[in-house]
Amino acid sequence: MTSPAASPAVDAGRTAALAHFDRTTSRWGQLTMLAALLLSLAGPFYLVFFADLGVTGSMVWTAALAVGAAFFVLWFVEPITYYPVLGPAAMYQAFMIGNIANKLLPSALVAQATIGAKAGTKKGDFSALMAICGAAMVHVVSMLVFVGLLGTWLLTLIPVEIMDVARLYIFPSIIGAVLVQLVVSARQPRITLVAVAVALLVVFVLVPMVPALAKLGTGITVVVTAVLAWFVRGRSAAAAPAELVN
Repeated sequence: MTSPAASPAVDAGRTAALAHFDRTTSRWGQLTMLAALLLSLAGPFYLVFFADLGVTGSMVWTAALAVGAAFFVLWFVEPITYYPVLGPAAMYQAFMIGNIANKLLPSALVAQATIGAKAGTKKGDFSALMAICGAAMVHVVSMLVFVGLLGTWLLTLIPVEIMDVARLYIFPSIIGAVLVQLVVSARQPRITLVAVAVALLVVFVLVPMVPALAKLGTGITVVVTAVLAWFVRGRSAAAAPAELVN
């Protein structure tokens, strides 16, 4: 919420507090991500150097290059795509937790829509931050109950046909809901039309003409849409002042 009647001293104190929060988040976020990277690599390093599995350096580099070739586009696109909605603090959380597109991003969007926070503002950043905390807690508790305690028993009650259908449609249904929520939250019909048009052109025109660009299709769509959206965006939205948090 905004505070138009706040005194200059209050505004200055709030600005200083937000700046301190950003600095602290950046410092500890980077340290936490580095620690998570080292821990995640500790197991593979042990297997390669101490387990005597016959894994050679060329095998490791070949596997690393194969993974990089497959996921490079996502490494490039995902931070650009998620940052405007989540903000810096929630980005550290999101990439530590995972399941961003199908769990954390929808949670942030719903939280922002519920309290009327606009993405890209401090209020939107904080709402995304708290939404991800709630989503992570719900996920952990539900995993403990429905997977850890009741998982095997529940699987015996679900027909195989239903499980096959669920696996086929659950991800598209979640992503479709996220897409609709993004369109409703942004309220930028021109940018939405540009995004849809670019996606259709890339999928049905560019990729069939140049099949080698199939794996780069997502990245091309995001970059081209972002560039075009800059030129067609609503001027009133671009000139709107940033929203502050009480």
